[in-house]
Amino acid sequence: MTAEPVDGGLGAVPFSDATPAQVRAALAPEDVPLFDAAWQACMAEATRDLDLAAVFETLTVWRRTARTTTALDVDGYRRMLARAERTLATGQLPAGTVPVADVQARITARLTRPSPGVARGTADDEVAATG
Repeated sequence: MTAEPVDGGLGAVPFSDATPAQVRAALAPEDVPLFDAAWQACMAEATRDLDLAAVFETLTVWRRTARTTTALDVDGYRRMLARAERTLATGQLPAGTVPVADVQARITARLTRPSPGVARGTADDEVAATG
């Protein structure tokens, strides 16, 4: 199943303004009953409380799922979920995965390095320091 882009432009499917029907159409078949149950529950809550906050929150969550499903396609989405389940069950990252702490350390190291081509101790540095 594929979904048509909600907003045009370079094939992007942001889903930021997707209707509930568009979101539902973009989901993997196994997610549709979960969406339907969540949608019915939030609509009942909104009716009872006269407050649309639960509707907006539910739609935001499912728009993200629809965007991910569309970006990866249904099979890719399922593979992503399977990898996540394995990682959660075993505590082991998939082969080739870089831990978040390592990525953060690399970013910090790059941000603290001087920029290429900028010489330290130049006359410009001395002028900036004195005046």
